[in-house]
Amino acid sequence: MTVRLHEKRTVGSLAVIYLLRLLGMYMVLPVLSLHASSMPGATPLLTGLSVGAYGLAQAALQIPFGVWSDRFGRRRVIAFGLLIFAAGSVLAAIADTVVWLVVGRVLQGAGGISAAVVALLADTTRPQYRARAIAVIGASMGLAFAIGMIAGPSLAARYGVPFLFWLTAVLSVLAAIWVVTGIPRPPRRVHDASMEWTPGYLMEVLRDPGMLRVDLGAFFLHSQVTAWFVVLPQLLTNHLPREEHGSVYLVLVPIGMVFMGLTAYFAD
Repeated sequence: MTVRLHEKRTVGSLAVIYLLRLLGMYMVLPVLSLHASSMPGATPLLTGLSVGAYGLAQAALQIPFGVWSDRFGRRRVIAFGLLIFAAGSVLAAIADTVVWLVVGRVLQGAGGISAAVVALLADTTRPQYRARAIAVIGASMGLAFAIGMIAGPSLAARYGVPFLFWLTAVLSVLAAIWVVTGIPRPPRRVHDASMEWTPGYLMEVLRDPGMLRVDLGAFFLHSQVTAWFVVLPQLLTNHLPREEHGSVYLVLVPIGMVFMGLTAYFAD
């Protein structure tokens, strides 16, 4: 297999994995706070945690998953993380109280594979091709977001929110299978012992000014998005039936993606 074909196949496979993993999650997002607030034991705090616990768990485990992928192999760790995500989706689907829903969301977030995926992308693409590879991955994420936000409310109204969690679990298992069967085996790399994630080295990375700007930007962006999806679905129910929420996102998501593309272009 030529280098270019190997790159294309790997990037295409990773794009499919991101699409499968995120599609179900984005279908759940616009209806999750409504579902949580209607469950036994619901409080405003637990409703918010049902949305935000995923991100908290994923943030805590990004670095460990990256380290584990150095030691045990990218594909193995990515597949393992996807199966953890699927297990969390099943737990959320069968949850009969809001507390168990939060636990399921924590388990979903524990499958934090993004660092391992980016590392695999770096391992298998040449520097001159890497920007396009990242753009392909970003496009698959944007497609999953658009489809999920628009389709989620209608599917939830027809089949219920637990159905969306079951669908998420199935898609995650399919993604795990695709990791093993669809991604070419990357060249074996020996982990550099000088790059171990010791506390001192970790603090050096966390204090880097460039990384701090990226970290803070990502934190504020995702915190705002999470806060909106705790509140916005509740507000929409005052004006529209739940099954029609998708029509609102059908208008807003393309507008948002246009603005996102413009700002990314000028930033670049």
